[in-house]
Amino acid sequence: MNFQNRLFISLLFFLTLTTILLSSAAGAQENRDVLVLEISGAITPVTDDIVADAIAITENEGYEALVITLNTPGGGLDETLRITEMIPQTNIPVIGYVYPESTQAWSAGTLILISTDVAAMAPFTVIGSAQPVSVTPSGSEPVTDTKIVNALVERATENARMHGRNETAAREFITENLNLNSEVALEYGVIEYVAPSIEDLLEQIDGLEVKGRTLETAGAEIVYYEAPLRLGFMNIVSNPIVSSLLLLLGVYAVILGISNPGFGAEVFGVVAIVLGLIGTGFDVNIGAIFLILVGIALLALELQSPGVGVFGIAGMICIVAGSVLLAPTDFPRNYSPAEFQRTIIASIVTPTIIVGLFLLFAMYKVLEVRKRKPQFGEIIGDTAIVHKPITPDQTGYVIHRGEYWKARSAEPLEKGEKVVILEKDNVILVVEKLREAGNQ
Repeated sequence: MNFQNRLFISLLFFLTLTTILLSSAAGAQENRDVLVLEISGAITPVTDDIVADAIAITENEGYEALVITLNTPGGGLDETLRITEMIPQTNIPVIGYVYPESTQAWSAGTLILISTDVAAMAPFTVIGSAQPVSVTPSGSEPVTDTKIVNALVERATENARMHGRNETAAREFITENLNLNSEVALEYGVIEYVAPSIEDLLEQIDGLEVKGRTLETAGAEIVYYEAPLRLGFMNIVSNPIVSSLLLLLGVYAVILGISNPGFGAEVFGVVAIVLGLIGTGFDVNIGAIFLILVGIALLALELQSPGVGVFGIAGMICIVAGSVLLAPTDFPRNYSPAEFQRTIIASIVTPTIIVGLFLLFAMYKVLEVRKRKPQFGEIIGDTAIVHKPITPDQTGYVIHRGEYWKARSAEPLEKGEKVVILEKDNVILVVEKLREAGNQ
């Protein structure tokens, strides 16, 4: 290859490499994507993990900013405080936005909004109602403990001061239960922008200096955050209503499994209870769990032994009382308006009472059957099926015409074997293995 050819190839290679580099630089300059994280519903023990994951993605993949849309009645205080701590610790601009129109970001949502680098609201949205309350049987009462209130007020005002926002309004969100719509919040200096859509908001904040960088968000591509499978699943089970219902469903499944072994209901119940505990962050009312466990034990005792229904009624009272205590409405762990807390209680207690009434009705019918004299005649000579194995030294159970009877036998009998009833000794049947004709 002569010198001219080598020179031509070298120039061609240089031009090609230069073109690729320039194209990459232009593409990088045009890559002004914005990640949008939607927080909708209660703030749960997994919400802070989702926010942390979204921040990490924004940092690692070079997004221009992170927009957190808020549409929440409130939620866990611990999770809320962790979220407000993450925002100043990242070098990525975090934009809080109450969206869509005609929604709200109350209590915990308000604390998050005033902690973001840029705060905005859609028209006809509302923030506020950050006053802590406790729900009692007679209604709701404001929390007046100065240790709690003063700590929240100081945290909220410091977050507002950090971003040059109205400290008085931040204080009155908590002390006076202040509520503001978007226009008034903008006028009072609680937020910086009112925008009807995310696209409009990105146009308005274009060129803004945030955390030492100039935002280039006009016309930026909007990418919505999708939680990984683990966090998505945890987000579902950590919903206060879902986690509490899982716990109660697990309790009733365990009861069903104890009364009717062999169908796997007890396994399902244990799984549901574990998921419910995970969803609540394992921070459950110990007294409530104790009452529910006592209720299970009493119901199991009622179902396994003849009685007059006293154990069953006491068991149901324990379970209903435990479910009331189990509803996650305690402050400061659950920082939500009273109306939302009452919704949680109704969602948990109502199905519990319905199921309880059904079980009490079933026990009443069982009690009637127990008191009723047999109407099917003598059972001597009838056949039955072994439900629980019987040995010469230990009694078991047989099923006769849909009823469970305690039984004994002089020979070992396995579950599923057919037996013939020889005699009835009080409430215990004496049985032997049924031998077919020709096998005597």
